[in-house]
Amino acid sequence: MVLDEGSFCSWDKPPVRHPQTEAYAAELASARERTGLDEAVMTGEGTIQGRRVAVMACEFSFLAGSIGVAAAERLVLAVERATAEGLPLLAAPVSGGTRMQEGAVAFIQMVKITAAIAQHKAAGLPYLVYLRHPTTGGVFASWGSLGHVTVAEPGALVGFLGPRVYEALYQRTFPPGVQVAENLFQRGLIDAVVPPEDIAEVLARALNVLCADRTVPDAPRERSEPEPVPEVAAWDSIVRSRREDRPGVRRLLRYAASDVVPLNGTGQGEQDPGLLVALARFGGAPCVLLGQDRRGQTEDRPMGPGALREARRGMRLAAELCLPLVTVIDTPGAALSAEAEEGGLAGEIARCLSDLITLEAPTLTLLLGQGTGGGALALLPGDRVIAAQHGWLSPLPPEGASAIVHRDTAHAPEMAASQGVRSSDLLAAGIVDRIVPERPDAADEPEEFCRRVGHVLREELAVLLGEDGPKRLAARLERYRRLGL
Repeated sequence: MVLDEGSFCSWDKPPVRHPQTEAYAAELASARERTGLDEAVMTGEGTIQGRRVAVMACEFSFLAGSIGVAAAERLVLAVERATAEGLPLLAAPVSGGTRMQEGAVAFIQMVKITAAIAQHKAAGLPYLVYLRHPTTGGVFASWGSLGHVTVAEPGALVGFLGPRVYEALYQRTFPPGVQVAENLFQRGLIDAVVPPEDIAEVLARALNVLCADRTVPDAPRERSEPEPVPEVAAWDSIVRSRREDRPGVRRLLRYAASDVVPLNGTGQGEQDPGLLVALARFGGAPCVLLGQDRRGQTEDRPMGPGALREARRGMRLAAELCLPLVTVIDTPGAALSAEAEEGGLAGEIARCLSDLITLEAPTLTLLLGQGTGGGALALLPGDRVIAAQHGWLSPLPPEGASAIVHRDTAHAPEMAASQGVRSSDLLAAGIVDRIVPERPDAADEPEEFCRRVGHVLREELAVLLGEDGPKRLAARLERYRRLGL
């Protein structure tokens, strides 16, 4: 269902069996006869839409897809071969976990599988996982949970401890609805729930980004001359940026990007609708995109520390996959609440800044709309910073600045003008490098505006990808050290 027809080629060799009991030998013989397979895993290569990939998959009908020494060795050899040949690796686990008949030795095999996958990822190669029904135990706690992108089969039982084992150990049933793919998605632990018939298309889109030519051969090697923008009062820009119908990051992706693969959550049990993480391409230029989603930020649920932890996941992906990182700023401000304080908001802002300013991958920032406070600052320091004409950046909303200085909010327009928050002021200060015009307002021309922004992003990404990495990073550090001097 996933690989191009007739493209699969097995890498498997007959497994080497260690001494075993008669009962276990009989189980293995029965499993071989019943399934026609010699182990619970199969590995090899094939193509997806013509792209060569390595694959490894479990077969549940062979001793519940359990992993013993021979199965683990087969997996490790496949991962090592994929790494040596520079191939993306696709995994389709379905397993009850470690093979109980082989005991502690089988249990320890998860370490060497994990080590092989870690080396594959350290080589900058993609690792994509499709969790099938059921995936539990040591398989889920090792190679099932290490994907750059992880999706699951609808309704799949996915969890650490199988419910039957839990019931036997504790004499009560496991709470229903917890170890289900849909719940893991809601909790930010996996990126999507995808039926088997759709998985090939999802994988193909992801690989179009992850394996894209980093030189972007059809893109210009130099930046075009920026268009002039008319003079607009700061308060006018702020009012325009707050329009409910102003296009945000989702419309930008819809109109200007291709091969978009939305990701979900931190992968560690947190999900915040105020931030969108995605793989995408602008023209031929691939990237990991982090976008503050104006639609996901509400008065009841402002952007919290979980959103910044999601952002840091995106930064790690960019580093591991050697992909450019695009950050999109569009926020009225991060949450101001007891929950945000206790959730470590200030620390997450600091860690985002630390990760972003030192990221070895190319970084491109888009100030798309409102840029209020530390939540905006956390995604700001890029190699290049692009602003929409009515985008703005301020330590507080102008009303807040007015309250501090004038003890009222009536002076907000005056404060906006004096603080230099509008895009043209940011350009003059060296905070922004380029402004994308609005004609006269992005909300009045959403599709045209988004395509204009997409063209600029494509051009900027292509130039950044052509630059020397260490020199680019050194220039970024020097830029922010000298800013304002």
